[in-house]
Amino acid sequence: MSRLLEWAARLGYAARGLVYLGLGTIALLAAGDLTPQAKGATGVLETWAGWPMGLVLIGGVGCGLTGFAAWRAIQAVFDADHHGTSPKAWAIRAGQAISGLVYGGLALSAFELLDVFEDFGEADEAGDIQETSAAVLGAPHGDGLLILAGLVVIGFGVGNVIQGLTQDFGRRLACDKALCRWVEPLAKIGYAARGLATLPVGVFLMLAGLEARATEARSWGQALQTVEQRPFGGFVLGALAAGLIAFGLFGFVEARYRRISPPSELSI
Repeated sequence: MSRLLEWAARLGYAARGLVYLGLGTIALLAAGDLTPQAKGATGVLETWAGWPMGLVLIGGVGCGLTGFAAWRAIQAVFDADHHGTSPKAWAIRAGQAISGLVYGGLALSAFELLDVFEDFGEADEAGDIQETSAAVLGAPHGDGLLILAGLVVIGFGVGNVIQGLTQDFGRRLACDKALCRWVEPLAKIGYAARGLATLPVGVFLMLAGLEARATEARSWGQALQTVEQRPFGGFVLGALAAGLIAFGLFGFVEARYRRISPPSELSI
């Protein structure tokens, strides 16, 4: 059982790396005006759907992300990374739980794309985020809930930037010192870029709550596109794209070298 969990986690890190590699590549092409706009994770999956063997790729990524979501749940519930029970540790484990939900949802989107007989390729990230925001606004205290959601997303982004600046990523990896020194900058740049790229999404969610208008909400791809429309936005988007690619590449490093120890409660 523990061996199966380890391989599910490793496949998950690789799948996450592949998704971010796709996100960064499309954003880089958008920064160079070689493609209409940056896309979010679902948009990347839709792009792959048009490739030869694309459905096979999407299926593999869906399986990998399912494994990653399960591993995130185990990290959060059983403290597989041994963070402890300090307030900081609980915050990390809560973040892992939320991450598991997000990647589980993305895995579900991947499997839905495989159903070529039912609305294939008609998903709309921008419409989805605005419909969800409208539903939240329609609930009691919905504006406050959207503001809170925006603050959570901003907190996630800031946390990623802090991780990139301060964390020793080498201690997570079972690799020699020379290799760890080479790959650690990928993690630092990647985490910082992912955090900065996430901040606009949180800001737009807050605006949607403050102004009680669902149309203010933006998908990840839309938020990056808004960044590009600012002065020197093409350079900023290009830098963020390069960082997202670095994060994706680090995902493959984690898939191979990350220290993964399934909790004893699940060992058989």
